[in-house]
Amino acid sequence: MGKPVNLNRYRKTQARAEDKARADQNAVKFGRSKLEKSLDEAHAAKAKRDLDGHKSDE
Repeated sequence: MGKPVNLNRYRKTQARAEDKARADQNAVKFGRSKLEKSLDEAHAAKAKRDLDGHKSDE
């Protein structure tokens, strides 16, 4: 005969595992390092400067 299982403990463990998996997915999806963010800002600023440099003054 098997060992009795506390169903409430089992449900809470499962819920924690699901929450951790969701958090890991969000970290991959949305999480970026400070260096990556600043690099993207620098690229956007350069693209804006380049675009402004091509405008005519008519």
